[in-house]
Amino acid sequence: MSDRSISIAILGAGRWGVHLIRNFVRHPRTRVVAVVDPHPERLAEARSRLDDDSSVLLATDWQQLDELRDLDAVAIATPASTHYELILSALKRNWHVLAEKPLTLDPRQCVEIADLARQRDRRLFVDHTYLFHPAINAGKEAIARVGSLRYGYATRTHLGPVRGDVDALWDLAIHDLVIFNTWLGQTPVSARATGQIWLQSQMTEADAIARNLYPQGLADLVWATVTYANGFQGCIHLCWSNPDKQRRLAVVGDRGTLIFDEMAREAPLTFKRGRLERQGDRWIPDDQGTEIIPVGSDEPLAQVCDRFVRWIDDPGAIATSDGAFAAKLVEILNALTRSLQEGGREISIS
Repeated sequence: MSDRSISIAILGAGRWGVHLIRNFVRHPRTRVVAVVDPHPERLAEARSRLDDDSSVLLATDWQQLDELRDLDAVAIATPASTHYELILSALKRNWHVLAEKPLTLDPRQCVEIADLARQRDRRLFVDHTYLFHPAINAGKEAIARVGSLRYGYATRTHLGPVRGDVDALWDLAIHDLVIFNTWLGQTPVSARATGQIWLQSQMTEADAIARNLYPQGLADLVWATVTYANGFQGCIHLCWSNPDKQRRLAVVGDRGTLIFDEMAREAPLTFKRGRLERQGDRWIPDDQGTEIIPVGSDEPLAQVCDRFVRWIDDPGAIATSDGAFAAKLVEILNALTRSLQEGGREISIS
């Protein structure tokens, strides 16, 4: 590991970008040397988060980064439709990349930039934050308690934020897909989805790929189902036009249900024990109870930033959330989008 700190630029100082700034400013191995955002008011706010350090470049055009010498990495928190061009350009400049999810809107583009990162020996790391959530890691250890897997369900609703570059499916579903895939240790083989558009029947921020994904507009409500090779189905309810804020996911087995409820701050991970026993011609509930599973208190995004830095320091480290991992999730989202466009037809995933 070099003694020199890793110089990093943050692209995007919006709702998520400010948290990246905060974490990289605090990290002992990184030095924030630039923040890029097309909105001057966001740059002014970023300056205060940088302790008014006048040496940090505040730019409205990311190409101004070419003025910097010895830039090591960029963290990209811009609209998803911009990711491909920005990541491609960064890798061609030999910068390591931490990208917000989804990696791109097209799985073929994901593969292309993942291959380029390998060819140039650069780290391409994607911020799938729930991979690093202490409750999800604890749940991975506890999933065996539910017994034989049966099905799962998730709800992710709130009143906003409403995005103009992707629909509720692409904005929200990736989190629950990450959790299901992590707890099950596998990825879906098919997907289907239905939805409803109320607010944006036309795209306000779009490139050609985005317009192909959303020819009828951006879905505000989506009901998605993913099916795994073992027959397990995960049903996901997604909506950004519902003031009943929920962040809840459960996996059901024949011995109980493992529940991650992010809104339950004191006990986000619980196991509800219980099974049905046959007595004559009746089924009777048995062995019922609730167990709180202890979880750590580490901030997931801090773990994301730290894992990215550690991977730069040690190229042989386990990547966890690299381009290949991200490409699979984009492939699943594309299958769900196709189903959404085709009225809920089940789509196979290779």
